[in-house]
Amino acid sequence: MTERLSGMFAALMTGLSEQGEFDPRRQRNINEYVLRQGLAGLYVGGSSGESGLLTSEELLAQQGIVAESAAASGAVLIAHVGMANLRDSISLARNAERLGYQALSALPPHSYPFSDAEIFAYYQGLAAATALPMIVYEIPLRTGRPLPLDLLVRLLDIPNVAGIKFTSTDLFKYARLRRRRPDRVYYYGFDEIYAAAAALGTDGGIGTTYNILGKLYVAIDQAVRSSQLDRAQSLQQLSQDFVEALLDFGVLPGMKAAFRAIGVDCGPTRLPLDLAASGAEAKMGEVLARPAINEWLTV
Repeated sequence: MTERLSGMFAALMTGLSEQGEFDPRRQRNINEYVLRQGLAGLYVGGSSGESGLLTSEELLAQQGIVAESAAASGAVLIAHVGMANLRDSISLARNAERLGYQALSALPPHSYPFSDAEIFAYYQGLAAATALPMIVYEIPLRTGRPLPLDLLVRLLDIPNVAGIKFTSTDLFKYARLRRRRPDRVYYYGFDEIYAAAAALGTDGGIGTTYNILGKLYVAIDQAVRSSQLDRAQSLQQLSQDFVEALLDFGVLPGMKAAFRAIGVDCGPTRLPLDLAASGAEAKMGEVLARPAINEWLTV
């Protein structure tokens, strides 16, 4: 079950119209570019896809369009189904299963200050709702608090839970978790320091900037696995240069601007995310035109 889930996955972005509505045509534009990069697969409907600003109906539609786009590609599809309530999460999970997705993932509940017991019950109910393997998620940046190590261990022991997407700078906790449950799948989620986690051992990564620079992240992962430290450091620096430029505009508005700069018609972000970050397209185009970064683009 877990072997096929390893590798580097783009946290897929969402195509929107100029009015901020879900746009199937623009979604297909994004899918087409990302699928050409040689990644292991796509992580669909997560934070990078503006899922917190989309309706469950839009996310259901997106799942179907991505499944169609990826049908002949061999890409592994992981559906993020973490909604504000368990009922909608289960609806998304069952739809993904019907569409042939290979795995599910979900943010922990975060709309309220949920207890550890409530978070455990949420994942327990969601993991039991389908036969698909579940990837739990540690992301204090979104939830407002880190989950305790003992809770993460208990979550990894739930039937159908195959692994974790770990998006935290607490690499000590990450290493301890891997030692306690070494048979699970471990993805790292901070693009700009992926090599640091990979040095401790990962099964892959899931990242926003993989949408455009997926080949670069595959190369970073391969460099670490082949003990080419100097190469891993230099490639990670390119990733950091790109991420640093994004931060001037906000990651998602900056990524949409970068897509437009390379000719991918993806649309804007949804309000209240900045629809027109001033100068973003020109700046991101300049960064992507740098020879050391440009060589990693998919043409």
